Amino acid sequence: ELGWISKVHVNQPAVVRHAEQIKKWRTVKGNWQAAWLLKAVTCIDLTTLSGDDTPSNVRRLCFKAKHPIREDLLKALDMHDKGITVGAVCVYPARVTDAVNALKAAGCNIPVASVAAGFPSGQTPLETKLAEIKLAVEYGAREIDIVISRSLVLTGQWEGLYEEIRQCREACGEAHMKTILATGELGSLANVYKASMIAMMAGSDFIKTSTGKEVENATFPVGVVMMRAIREFYWQTGNKVGFKPAGGIRTAKEAITWLMLVKEELGVEWLTPELFRLGASSLLEDIEKQIFYHVTGSYALQHDLAMA
Repeated sequence: ELGWISKVHVNQPAVVRHAEQIKKWRTVKGNWQAAWLLKAVTCIDLTTLSGDDTPSNVRRLCFKAKHPIREDLLKALDMHDKGITVGAVCVYPARVTDAVNALKAAGCNIPVASVAAGFPSGQTPLETKLAEIKLAVEYGAREIDIVISRSLVLTGQWEGLYEEIRQCREACGEAHMKTILATGELGSLANVYKASMIAMMAGSDFIKTSTGKEVENATFPVGVVMMRAIREFYWQTGNKVGFKPAGGIRTAKEAITWLMLVKEELGVEWLTPELFRLGASSLLEDIEKQIFYHVTGSYALQHDLAMA
């Protein structure tokens, strides 16, 4: 529906002003903070995307995915029997089999997500992107995080972008597809909105801010624009599309602010792992530290949270 795309206008000063206000929101305290942090844990895509990833550190990541918070801390909060795990484990395609086997051995049903489609640059031929997606699904990935070709956005080739994402969606088969827009490289908030709409029209289950490898990753102005695109798409079609901010989210306070923003813009029904994820590799450590302080009244020493 190119009619939607041609009429898009984003009031950038208003969006930036709103984003500055978001940063000043007062955070929750006490038991409420602990509850919000545990909710954030269930929405984390626990990620390792390094060139030196090995089967052993992927197994370690999977253990942490099943046991994100120390058992004694959960018992103190009376949450030890609620089955709290992260939302997914995210790895490169070559490490998908390691993750699937580790999670199977641990006896849990956490999905494995794989980046694909020329991650992180997107500068590979479409045939290669589709082959990579199919291989990741064949290896056992239940979620695929694809990355778009930024050049198609920057040159206004919206039908070309739609067709690329549509073919990627087809290659995913039964796997859920998250479309990474790499918003820090799209040039404007209007392009972010348009790319969000095209990605949803082409069948994306989620839209995601960043690869985590760009200079600018998840920001609140971008989050506001993407969530309002999701809201308009829901109003027009009745289809709920998920949202995933990723890259640079490292503190518990930031995680809670993103949750609060989703609640304000999209509603409480979006605050589930099915419709909201946080892409993060180091965020869980700070969340566990905050919960440790809430339970014990003292700050954790390095050996207190060895698996963090």
